[in-house]
Amino acid sequence: MRILVTGANGQLGNEMRLLAAAPSFAGLTGGSRFIFTDVTDASEESVAMLQKLAAGASVDTSTRRLDITDLDAIRALVREEHIDAIVNCAAFTNVDAAEERAELAELLNAKAPENLAVAMKEAGGLLVHISTDYVFGGDPYNTPCREEQTGTPTGVYGLTKLHGEQAIARVGCKHVILRTAWLYSEFGKNFVRTMLRLTAEKPQLKVVFDQAGTPTYAGDLAVAIFTVLADYQQTISGSSPDSEAYPHAGIYHYSNEGVCSWFDFTKMIAAFSGQTACDIQPCHSDEFPSPVRRPAYSVLDKTKVKATFGLAIPYWTDSLRKCLGALV
Repeated sequence: MRILVTGANGQLGNEMRLLAAAPSFAGLTGGSRFIFTDVTDASEESVAMLQKLAAGASVDTSTRRLDITDLDAIRALVREEHIDAIVNCAAFTNVDAAEERAELAELLNAKAPENLAVAMKEAGGLLVHISTDYVFGGDPYNTPCREEQTGTPTGVYGLTKLHGEQAIARVGCKHVILRTAWLYSEFGKNFVRTMLRLTAEKPQLKVVFDQAGTPTYAGDLAVAIFTVLADYQQTISGSSPDSEAYPHAGIYHYSNEGVCSWFDFTKMIAAFSGQTACDIQPCHSDEFPSPVRRPAYSVLDKTKVKATFGLAIPYWTDSLRKCLGALV
């Protein structure tokens, strides 16, 4: 199977590179080939981290340039490489900046996924698209959000990601949409890396306690994606491509297990990394003014993805320890 990964230089894309370097993973056959794409090359820092985490394995750090807002460019690459599946890790993810750059957020989070869906519809392939818990938030939830709940985004970011989901469904390609939350990794800029720095630099730190969710290690999400790809490969093996041939198409939720606040998350980051000199205090969200109201409770119900794909999802503190082991 030939798999195109977009946004390959981001957190999730780099974790996909690591798993693709393994001789065999989650049932994908050794003949599978990954083509990693982005609008820029991988940074020197990311390449160094990839080589460190790969522990001697050969990781593909090359990046083919692809503008996913250009449908003709996507079509050309899909034809050239005979792509069977696309994993879309690309997005405009700056929640605050999206409020001022709504047009760009819509382009990257809605129009670009629509382009990828069109290309896969024409090729008879599968689109795996990453969405977000931010499609929820407008209603006062107090139980984990299920896939069939109506999206009630509170800002431009969540709204444009919801538009992306709707565009994919409208095109009608074979697709798996994975909504995730609070993503972090060893790569790039994320909450874990930021808190490692701040708890080392500051004697005291205030962190909000009135937003609850679940941190998600990008490495675990990559495992889930590979599991979906392996399931798809097994399903289509020996059959002709057909837009209706994949019975597990649809929307799923994936995050690590458990629930915490950003305050709890920070306390564990500091404790696990041994940076206990910083006095970490809980505070309310309104102490940090933001142009967008973030979901107060966006825990995701993962019953469906576990039942469908047989996933064993790690508890969030176990995955945090694993990530920190590479960072400290």
